[in-house]
Amino acid sequence: TSSIDLRETAYRVLRMPSVADKTFLISIGDRSVGGMTARDQMVGPWQVPVADVAVTLMGFNTYRGEAFAMGERTPLAMINAAASGRMAVGEALTNIAAAPIASIGDIKLSANWMAAAGHGAEDAALFDTVHAVAMDLCPQLGISIPVGKDSLSMKTTWTDNGEKKEVVAPLSLIISAFSSVADVRQTLTPQLRTDCGDTVLLLVDLANGKARLGGSALAQAWGVSGAVAPDLESPHAVIKFIEQKQILTGSLKILAYHDRSDGGLFATVCEMMFAGRTGVTLVLPERASIIDTLFNEELGVVLQVRVDDKTTVLQAFQDAGISCQIIGHVTADATLRVIAGPQEVLCEQRADLHRAWSETTYRLQTLRDNPQCAQQEYDRIRDASDSGITPTLTFDSTNNIAAPFIATGVRPRVAILREQGVNGQIEMAAAFDRAGFAAFDVHMSDIIEGRVSLADFKGFAACGGFSYGDVLGAGEGWAKSILFNARARDQFEAFFKRDNTFALGVCNGCQMMSNLNQLIPGANAWPHFVKNKSEQFEARVAMLEIQQTPSLFFDGMAGSRLPVAVAHGEGYAEFADDTAIKNVQPLIALRFIDNAGQITERYPLNPNGSPQGITGLTTPDGRFTILMPHPERVFRSVQNSWHPDSWGEDGPWLRMFRNARKWVG
Repeated sequence: TSSIDLRETAYRVLRMPSVADKTFLISIGDRSVGGMTARDQMVGPWQVPVADVAVTLMGFNTYRGEAFAMGERTPLAMINAAASGRMAVGEALTNIAAAPIASIGDIKLSANWMAAAGHGAEDAALFDTVHAVAMDLCPQLGISIPVGKDSLSMKTTWTDNGEKKEVVAPLSLIISAFSSVADVRQTLTPQLRTDCGDTVLLLVDLANGKARLGGSALAQAWGVSGAVAPDLESPHAVIKFIEQKQILTGSLKILAYHDRSDGGLFATVCEMMFAGRTGVTLVLPERASIIDTLFNEELGVVLQVRVDDKTTVLQAFQDAGISCQIIGHVTADATLRVIAGPQEVLCEQRADLHRAWSETTYRLQTLRDNPQCAQQEYDRIRDASDSGITPTLTFDSTNNIAAPFIATGVRPRVAILREQGVNGQIEMAAAFDRAGFAAFDVHMSDIIEGRVSLADFKGFAACGGFSYGDVLGAGEGWAKSILFNARARDQFEAFFKRDNTFALGVCNGCQMMSNLNQLIPGANAWPHFVKNKSEQFEARVAMLEIQQTPSLFFDGMAGSRLPVAVAHGEGYAEFADDTAIKNVQPLIALRFIDNAGQITERYPLNPNGSPQGITGLTTPDGRFTILMPHPERVFRSVQNSWHPDSWGEDGPWLRMFRNARKWVG
């Protein structure tokens, strides 16, 4: 590696698909559905996809949860198959350790084996790796593998102009690790904190100083494989690391956590910088090889701790026999500096590194999606003034305005309305339940066939999700099942005409209700909702500003700026013309805003591109409200991908459901 240019290597590694930003894949998957997600891929106020572990809640009234993480080191199998298997297990463990695991014995593994059975020495490699993982490593770790699967035909052959060709996949072991967690709030992320005083970065090295480069992103970036692969050689060190890390987590000694894997220490620190939008100065050990130290992918983690806690943390790992050393500190100048001995060997702006890391996802988005939207998201990285998610409340979210009404013991009935394929009804019911309603699951077939009558309910909530398999215009199809069925139409029309009822439409339910505007008093000016401007399903966290309207749901909330989960493919508010937009102004309840608080049409701050940021509307009497985002999925603080530390149990969005309970009386 002595002839390799450090700067060129750094940028090559960040652009490697195995290392680079995966937003193009992550943002098209609904991660908030169900309302049980406590930790998804997106981290921090700027929502950077660098999380080590996924964490879900076990219920709507608990902090207990379940953690899930993965590990795979397939390139190592080209050099040492058994090592690739051990390292896959090790990576899964250093990933899941970001969650508060009580003990390593609580972790269970699923093993997905892939190999080209019958090809050359692949059968022997598979046998050796299975033996190394299942018969040797996992028993030493005290971890079981109760489930798995295999795909043993990872080879394809064909003939091209009479020439026989073949492609053979290397042996691959994909490890999925699972564990229960007692308190999901203690999950650590890679976001470097700049609001906790003076801090330092520590490297916990589970390879005890070894820096093997075989099969690394560095090797691949330069078109070679290498000769010696990293390996997990001390199961005892892994056990002691997880034990000590969890003790330190419980005593609040660790501020940020990120495992060292694809891209090595360099990529690890870069990703932590991106999540925290800050700078870092790395100080490498004297006499260490710069390239080897920065880019080896041996097992290890980087921690951020307060200066006041560094001695305690260093001593804890030292007492456990684990190598741990200070490697740098956070700076405010948005620059990565690497110091080796007396010299500064690398100095790069965070934005330049971040753009290199995100270039792969940007180019794929440009090919697949609306290129203009892809460019806007890519350009956002350069915006040094972007403050990230910055909530502003005009009300006290801890004030339970529904409490006096709940105290009466009366629980008004609300229909949680769904159609074929809708999957957002559980979290909607949970939000109304917490606000003091009695929530009833009502399927459209119940109404159409006469089993349930809307006359028995004070309100209904039309839920989001994948109605009709999430085909285009699914909400419109849902509306037509009402408009073209006499019994259903009569029930909905009568419900809307009563003066003591309310209704909420979210996502597909929003699209459905917008197509019922002929039945809803005062809804004639509502727009239709069509395909997002990005041309993709959008699963994001977006900032909204609540407007001053008659909506009963947003009473007392006007002016608040809040993050919310977004998950829809057809959220673009389509109006007939500018006059229609002008006429609807008094009814606009929610608008997308940028992180400076300005109404925006820029992607991804406005994920669907709606004009003037419009994403929620109401009626003149405020009884009926429609919106595209999903406040019902984030009514607890812990359900938010990121939220200020000052938020308590109840998230600010719970207020809208409590407002409904207060309105009913």
